Amino acid sequence: MHKREIIQSVLIIFALSLVCGLFAQTPESSLKPVYISGDVTAIDAAKISLQTKDGAMDIELSAKTVFKRVSAEQPNLASATAAALADIGVGDKVAVSVIIGADKKPQPARTVYLMTKADIAQRNTKETEEWRRRGIAGRVSAIDALAGKITVEQRGLVGSTSIVVTPKENVKYLRYAADSIKYSEAKVSSIAEIKPGDMMRALGDRGADGTTFTAEEIVSGAFQTRAGKVKAIDAEKNEIVVTDLATNKDLTIAVIPSSVLKKFPEDQAQRMAQFQMAGQGGGFRPAGAQGNPPAAGQTNAANPGGQRPGFGGGARPAGGGIDDMLDRFPSITPADLKVGDVIAVSSTRSSNLDRVTAIKLLSGVEPFLRAAQMGGAQQGGRQGRQLDLNIPGLDGFGTP
Repeated sequence: MHKREIIQSVLIIFALSLVCGLFAQTPESSLKPVYISGDVTAIDAAKISLQTKDGAMDIELSAKTVFKRVSAEQPNLASATAAALADIGVGDKVAVSVIIGADKKPQPARTVYLMTKADIAQRNTKETEEWRRRGIAGRVSAIDALAGKITVEQRGLVGSTSIVVTPKENVKYLRYAADSIKYSEAKVSSIAEIKPGDMMRALGDRGADGTTFTAEEIVSGAFQTRAGKVKAIDAEKNEIVVTDLATNKDLTIAVIPSSVLKKFPEDQAQRMAQFQMAGQGGGFRPAGAQGNPPAAGQTNAANPGGQRPGFGGGARPAGGGIDDMLDRFPSITPADLKVGDVIAVSSTRSSNLDRVTAIKLLSGVEPFLRAAQMGGAQQGGRQGRQLDLNIPGLDGFGTP
């Protein structure tokens, strides 16, 4: 999930959940108010233009329209305060109460509930900091459903470490929706949906030894990382066809508005790949290879502090974590790619092996692929085996 998208639909979620209890809609009645939510694209004294999940829509305003402001910190309609038309700007989020007439069109707005983009940005910053300070993320390696414990592997540039996550009594489980890492689009879930190999993020308290964690919120999802050489580019359709390096078959990558496309700077990719190739004690050890990682606090030559750089835990590079680093990389579009470029993409796992929707896409990843191929060769891998890709910033999701 991109970290700036934490509460993209929080107004919608809270507004609809609250109003459903107040206004029970039935197909037989067109006189009950409905709520239309979206981002403001234009506004004047006569109407408000919205971009909703179903497309663009104009809603008329009248002298009787009431304006209310909802706090991003406490998104509750009952605590909404008085506002005015002048308080609404392009980019703000609103939920508009309207009556649908006999012509199936919305009548002038009754009430406009506003959440400003400034309030949302402030809330995003607080949420992001909270997840950075009290959150961990990694790949699920084991689940003990009876004991209610989940083991998470945190992969860094040199090796990995395991953390046993124990859910708190009132833990909140969420599951990322298909082709999305947006927190706002995650669905209510349970521990039963979490499987080994999933990516998982947890918010809570870390144990003193760093190997245990008690979670008050757990967000999981099934993701994959694939890599290939660009074969064709359709910039108009936002689609890229690559030859998958693992299967040697065509793979179509669809790019959507929420996809994150970045170019890994060559010098940084080289240095990080060398860290991976150095592995433990100077020998190559690809991330995820068999063998026991150093115990908590144990040091090694490549990482003398014994800490694990990587997303969600351990030491963070100067200036922020892996996902902060990814944010600073140059952004690209499909049109910036060329036939023959090697790229890697993260997506949700699905039964369709020939097409994926990009969550994150990185170019400039050749050093990491060479490291994975060398590791596979040294581990006795055969040609065509699934590569154990460990590309910083690409494996899984970003900070909420």
